[in-house]
Amino acid sequence: MKILMATMGLDIGGAETHIVELAKELKAEGHDIAIASNGGVYVPEIKAAGIRHYSVPMHKRNVRYMLQARKMLKRIIQKEQPDIVHAHARIPAFLCGSLHATMHFPFVTTAHWVFETRGMLRYFTNWGQRTIAVSEDIKAYLMREYGVPEEHITVTVNGIDTHKFSPDISRDRVIKELGLDPEKPVISYVSRMDEDRALVARQLVQIAQDLDRDVPGVQMIITGGGNVFAEIKAQADRVNAQLGRTCVVMTGPRTDINEIVAAGDVFVGVSRSALEAMSAAKPVIVAGNEGYQGLFGPDKLEEAQAGNFCCRGLPMSTPERLREDVRSALTLSSEEKAKLGAYGRQVIFDFYSVRRMAGDCLSVYDQVRRRRYNVVMSGYYGFSNAGDDAILQAIHEGIVAASENISITVLSNDPPLTKHLYGLNAVPRFRVWKVLGALKRCDALLSGGGSLLQDRTSTRSLLYYLSIIRMAELFHKPVMLYANGIGPVRKPANRRRVKKAVERAALVTLRDRSSAKELQEMGVTRQDLHVTADPVFNLPPAPAERGKELLQAAQLPEGVPFAAVSVRDWPGTGEFPRKLAAMCDHLRKTYGLEILFLLMQPEHDRNTTRQVRQAMEEPSYLLDVSCTPRELMAVLGQAKLCVAMRLHTLIFAARMAVPCIGLVYDPKVASYLQELELPSAGNVEEFDQEKAIACADALMARYDETLSHLEEKSRALAQAALQNEELLLELLEGGEIKKRS
Repeated sequence: MKILMATMGLDIGGAETHIVELAKELKAEGHDIAIASNGGVYVPEIKAAGIRHYSVPMHKRNVRYMLQARKMLKRIIQKEQPDIVHAHARIPAFLCGSLHATMHFPFVTTAHWVFETRGMLRYFTNWGQRTIAVSEDIKAYLMREYGVPEEHITVTVNGIDTHKFSPDISRDRVIKELGLDPEKPVISYVSRMDEDRALVARQLVQIAQDLDRDVPGVQMIITGGGNVFAEIKAQADRVNAQLGRTCVVMTGPRTDINEIVAAGDVFVGVSRSALEAMSAAKPVIVAGNEGYQGLFGPDKLEEAQAGNFCCRGLPMSTPERLREDVRSALTLSSEEKAKLGAYGRQVIFDFYSVRRMAGDCLSVYDQVRRRRYNVVMSGYYGFSNAGDDAILQAIHEGIVAASENISITVLSNDPPLTKHLYGLNAVPRFRVWKVLGALKRCDALLSGGGSLLQDRTSTRSLLYYLSIIRMAELFHKPVMLYANGIGPVRKPANRRRVKKAVERAALVTLRDRSSAKELQEMGVTRQDLHVTADPVFNLPPAPAERGKELLQAAQLPEGVPFAAVSVRDWPGTGEFPRKLAAMCDHLRKTYGLEILFLLMQPEHDRNTTRQVRQAMEEPSYLLDVSCTPRELMAVLGQAKLCVAMRLHTLIFAARMAVPCIGLVYDPKVASYLQELELPSAGNVEEFDQEKAIACADALMARYDETLSHLEEKSRALAQAALQNEELLLELLEGGEIKKRS
């Protein structure tokens, strides 16, 4: 891939070193890397590695500088045409985010630190399509302060080059250059000398004279530059004058950090610098502006990892504690120092390799990178309906499994919800210009799945889906009717409209034979109507343990057999709730089945569910917690029987091989019961209580036979559902679509 990284600068600092090491590793793995920054001491190093550098003033929160930087970044992106833009730090991320809104390049950020969120600063931040956090606590911060979805955050490590930072690196050159005594102990420290980073540097200078009394001849190398460097150097010069020798050497910013680390007998610092010293097998005192941990060892690994070796949440460093720990570390025996150093280096090998860091980034890049094809999905999405959400999830996962070269944009009633739940790009389904933009950029429209082409709900609903199809056709985009259930379409004008849309479609797959028959009765003559199956037959359930947890949440006694019941509000049902209640009572009295009600779309299911439960003589249970489609499937997988009015409750149960009894409110339910060869308890508008109970008795009498047949049928439908993606790939790759360059 061609990757453009954007950061504030490339001077000394943990985040800067992280970027340099990441860029060099990605380059070594064969990727084409460019970096845009304000420059700094690491620019020669990255150029020597074959990495292009663009000088862009992204280091100041100043309107003039930022406007200039944005203009320059835009030209760079137009020139480079990167597969990924990866921004580090707040200003670069904000600028790249503003360009992403119009240029639509794949955009990732890394959070190296926490930022102020007061006032307008909260809005001066953009976390991209995906975010990489360098520690778990930063991930929690992103979720808490900015509402970044957990599934959009990947936690990585500060990867360390174990060859560059090795116990084999010589200290001799640095010791000689700095005029230090090789026979006397040396403390090394590396950090930016900025006000918000230099607390421990100040404290080292402060304790130098006392430490000299504890460990005669002690020497310090303090490396880094920043806005308080001159002030701290003046303090160091006074200490040296008072001691009459060079005790504290302030080097300023340097790039030979591995040799600076090698020169020390003990290292003091935090974050990446501490990890680099551990890689060099040095005893490390972890101390910084955010807290103090002390001499690192096995007992402190978990605590250090939790804060990414930054000491967040720990007590603050004090001169007294720092002095005591430095004195103790310097007076350790050679064997004790070697043991601590070997442990630290092993921690780097186990948890902080630069290869792992690069692998984490590549995994995130793959989530957002441009695919060869982009398809738009039109359906009943973003309405918190478990059945349609399951269709969306199943189609998405099926497409991803079939090809890595297809990206999906969803027309959703609730785009933020769709993005949050499934990580998919989504646009508002009723915002015409947004829809037109998505269709104009796509390679194909997928209309479905589900029963979209019907007028039982309303003609308005049918016309909406047909208008989306027509807009795609006006842009000369091929249309795939994806695993559609057709009908009922009652009005003659609507039947003509559906017939024309089906005949013009580039590809038609249907979820059952009844839909094919309905189209033939409309006069559709095309011979390439593919009868496949509902995509949900290939959607895996949540783990069985999660299903058991949800049953406990519904207070269902553990281990008891139960029947899952799913109903929905529907006009004209009259006495249906009371009669269904009698059937549920019969199942409990006769077969010992507890009754558990499920809410597939709570706002449309709750009222009728309440009526049925109130009419029952026997007790019942209600699963009234928010559940994903996978979780509902896991619950159904624990059931012995399912009684369902909603189509996708039946499909979920069939997917889990749970025998079902259907309650027909729409022809699509009757059609799928016929497809599954399962019984119907009758139409809810003219429900016959006695016939329904007889239907249940007949199924229970041949339960084992029904179960065996359903297991076989479910496997066959899962195989048939795979054809949807296979046919889509044939459409995209068959030359009918202009491919992306």
